[in-house]
Amino acid sequence: MVDVGSKKPTTRIAVARARVVMKAETMRKIQQGGLPKGPALEVARIAGILAAKKVPDLIPLCHPLPIDSVRIDLVQENPTTLLIRAEVKTRAPTGVEMEALTAASVAALTLYDMCKSAEKGIVISDISLESKSGGKSGNYRRKGR
Repeated sequence: MVDVGSKKPTTRIAVARARVVMKAETMRKIQQGGLPKGPALEVARIAGILAAKKVPDLIPLCHPLPIDSVRIDLVQENPTTLLIRAEVKTRAPTGVEMEALTAASVAALTLYDMCKSAEKGIVISDISLESKSGGKSGNYRRKGR
């Protein structure tokens, strides 16, 4: 594990995203609440938040961090695509990129789980870090977004 004990705590924010592509009929069921497991968007949102808090248990060598906030937005991009955006904030000596990426990924996986009875061919794609701020390395923003 990297020693971050001498690093100064700063406010750090990371934003990650994931895309979930499905049939238009599956999207309608999500929006209308017609899935057997219940409200897919709400469950995926909670799963993403919980996942951000569990990163040190899931990914070797990640530091446990005091998470100040996690925000998960699930936005319909078009009739077949949901965009998941995860924003994680902390004040710590190391960043929250892994927390944001994990939150977006687990929210997407949860959405798949909630919808698999309606469609098995759902595709999760484009999991990426969109931006990060704070810390010694400064700010980062994905180009072309």
